[in-house]
Amino acid sequence: MHMRRAFYIGRFQPFHLGHYSLIKDIAQDVNEVVIGIGSAQKSHEPKNPFTAGERVMMIKHALEDAGIKHYAIPLEDLQRNAVWVSHIISMTPPFDVVYSNNPLVVRLFQESGIPVEQPPMYQREGYSGSEIRKRMLKDEDWKSLVPRAVIDVIDEIDGVNRLKSVSQSDKDYND
Repeated sequence: MHMRRAFYIGRFQPFHLGHYSLIKDIAQDVNEVVIGIGSAQKSHEPKNPFTAGERVMMIKHALEDAGIKHYAIPLEDLQRNAVWVSHIISMTPPFDVVYSNNPLVVRLFQESGIPVEQPPMYQREGYSGSEIRKRMLKDEDWKSLVPRAVIDVIDEIDGVNRLKSVSQSDKDYND
């Protein structure tokens, strides 16, 4: 019996309940999920506060609890769309199907002849990295939007204070 694997990519800044629900759904259709951690080279920025390694931890611990077989693979950005799919394929375990709602990702995989499924989005407004980061900066409730395991990782790395510190603009230091 052929082992079916799906590929799903995101930045996971941080990994939240929208990602978690989507991956749980994908896992119903396949044996294993290959999760691409996009913009892996970025960290310590307002839009990308967490390192690739920290995002691997968030995903590993959140999905372990759900018993989902997966590989979380950090993938650096490539500024050449024409070779992006072959770059992904060279960095990941083999996969049969891609799940994405990103129009560029969908297009690039379709042009490469790899089947793409466009899953329904989960309450996109609430479950978004930008909403969670905004709440962290304002000391509002963000913990209800992420799996329990992710709270533990962010607490361990003092992630909220890191986000606050990297989000201060230079002008704050020049006054």
